[in-house]
Amino acid sequence: MFPALAAVADPLFQVDVNVDFNPVANVVGSAVGTFLTTLIVGAILVAIAPAFLEDRMAAVLDDPVGSFVYGVLVLIFLALAILVLFVTIIGVVVALPLALLAYVVWAVGAAVAFLAIADRVVDREGDDWTTALVVAAAMNGGLVLTGVGGIIAFCIGAAGFGAVLEDRL
Repeated sequence: MFPALAAVADPLFQVDVNVDFNPVANVVGSAVGTFLTTLIVGAILVAIAPAFLEDRMAAVLDDPVGSFVYGVLVLIFLALAILVLFVTIIGVVVALPLALLAYVVWAVGAAVAFLAIADRVVDREGDDWTTALVVAAAMNGGLVLTGVGGIIAFCIGAAGFGAVLEDRL
């Protein structure tokens, strides 16, 4: 009926989309990234702020449920605030640094929580953090590697996130 429209529309329907969907590579990449993030952030915390690290580790171990609930509530609030700021075009300038800050605090919190667990597992003595750091990073990366364990890793990270923020907010 409309030959000109058919001539224009025909190439539009012949688009070849080549999407590489490899779930195994995605999970392995996430696990390696999580392992390295926990290891690096934990090492930085040990080197720069060992007193803060031990204090927050004790907070996670003293009240894990309270830290988890607080962490999840703050995370939900941050996600909603970032979403609202992104919807308002002017708020993008604030939303991007806020999202980056939330990610950094999450990484610190997850490292704190996993180091608290690893400290109990390996029974660290004195200032020897090497084994505890490797065990914490391996636990976090291993949980993410299993896929379903990512939910457990999220819960542990939320407890650490809450423990880091509970005295600051």
